[in-house]
Amino acid sequence: METPAAATFTLAYLVLAVCFVFPPSEFHLAGLTVQNLLGGWLGSEDAAFVQYHLRRGAGTLLAHAALPLGYYLGMCFAAPEKQLCTISQAPDPWKTFLAGALLLLALAGTFTYTWSQDGWAHHPLVKTLATFALPPHSGWRAVAASINAEFRRIDKFATGPPGARLIVTDSWILKVTTYSLHVAQQRDIQLTVVDARQQELLPDAGMPAQFLTIRVASANPHVKAFDIRLNSSEYGDLQEKLQAPIRNAAQVVIHQSLSDLFLETFSALVERNQPYPLPSNQELHLCIGCMQIQANVKLLKNCREPHEGECQPCFCYPMWCLLCMGKWFASQQDQQHPETWLSSHVPCPTCRAKFCVLDVCLVQ
Repeated sequence: METPAAATFTLAYLVLAVCFVFPPSEFHLAGLTVQNLLGGWLGSEDAAFVQYHLRRGAGTLLAHAALPLGYYLGMCFAAPEKQLCTISQAPDPWKTFLAGALLLLALAGTFTYTWSQDGWAHHPLVKTLATFALPPHSGWRAVAASINAEFRRIDKFATGPPGARLIVTDSWILKVTTYSLHVAQQRDIQLTVVDARQQELLPDAGMPAQFLTIRVASANPHVKAFDIRLNSSEYGDLQEKLQAPIRNAAQVVIHQSLSDLFLETFSALVERNQPYPLPSNQELHLCIGCMQIQANVKLLKNCREPHEGECQPCFCYPMWCLLCMGKWFASQQDQQHPETWLSSHVPCPTCRAKFCVLDVCLVQ
């Protein structure tokens, strides 16, 4: 059974290791990333984009492969009773763990050393770049120089966190991942929307979002297909930078504006509210907002007790459809602070009684 010191160290090291492999924004701000720690060796991304990512991928692989060995060395001091510093006296499971940690680091070191020989000529990315060379004898460095030059231009499209960035230049689509860099030439690609996921609230923005997954397939047989993921609000900017059209194989409705995203979330939240049973002697008419579909929502104060809070009772009979009510709700918001929309209160479009999202009920 582990001592409290060993258990505490294990938990702390596990948390730090996960954050080091998948760094949150706090780690980026504190500079606790491979890019920052190895900044002197990596050089400048703006000066030599391709060469920078060749070194970054190899350095990241080595750093991550060293984590198990780091844990073993830390346990030597956190649990001295296990005698881990003297390998011959260490328990057999720890000897196996140490052997595995050393083997993992040795494999990563072997790959890195092999790739770096002859000016990184054996790296998988370099072999891919060589297939784009025209004429073939010009070599991968000419292709890298072209990518480096276009990356330095200010009109490129770039999005995503540091470990999963998407960069689109005039001639290239580049996807940065933890250990590698995917490259495709615009003139050879076919782009297809394969999936769309709705996220009601972004953790850092407090507003809804739709994320699209787009498959990038190249006519070049040496270039493997890869997926890019981006916020649908950036879809229009991406299209402007692309030379090829994007096919929508998933037949999804792409929300390119914040209002579209809000209406989707507003409708989903209203459907969870308690429905309003329509009295038998009451008839529904066309929505007075669009005059296209039947009115189907009623405002009932459900968020708090009748005399509590900012919301007020509304005595209007159902006159609006869900879509028009959602548009009215969005139109009353502060457009500079979308993170407050779902929690705000707006006046009824007919009687001006204040209500919130929880007070909008579908007619049953």
